[in-house]
Amino acid sequence: MNAFHSTRKTVLRAAVPALALLLAACAGNPAPPAYVSNSRSQPAAVPVPSVPADQATFAFEPFTGAPGNIADALSRQIGAESRNQNLRLVRRVGAPATYRINGYLSASGDQSQTTLFYVFDIVDAGGNRLHRILGQESAPGSSGDPWSGIDDDALNRAARRSVAELAAWLRR
Repeated sequence: MNAFHSTRKTVLRAAVPALALLLAACAGNPAPPAYVSNSRSQPAAVPVPSVPADQATFAFEPFTGAPGNIADALSRQIGAESRNQNLRLVRRVGAPATYRINGYLSASGDQSQTTLFYVFDIVDAGGNRLHRILGQESAPGSSGDPWSGIDDDALNRAARRSVAELAAWLRR
């Protein structure tokens, strides 16, 4: 059993930084994750369709990279923030929506601090990326699995910033 846990820890220690680097590479930003600001966006790659903001609907696809409990908590907080911003979320899997949002999450850290990295790609019905939201949130440190250091406060900040940026993009 000890050999299994030792091997698992070694694999996790190698996999977490590799995932963070992969997410940083997806961002199209040459800076390592430590230099990514708390939240920022990139210009639209494809023109935004002329859908009135009050008619647009959004469907968040299942998040990639996060354990189920973290993904569920972030989904709930994004839902609450979306209601506060008067955004219309579609909750059923596969239901029609004006935009789909693909979320990618990673956590990295040590005993003193943990960082949540997030990327949300807003895509149209054809899968074309229209907008990207990038960010990171700090949380208390943890020993072992960095996801155990990601608290509700960090998830709430990520949800607030992401939904505010989504609303600003939609209403521009």
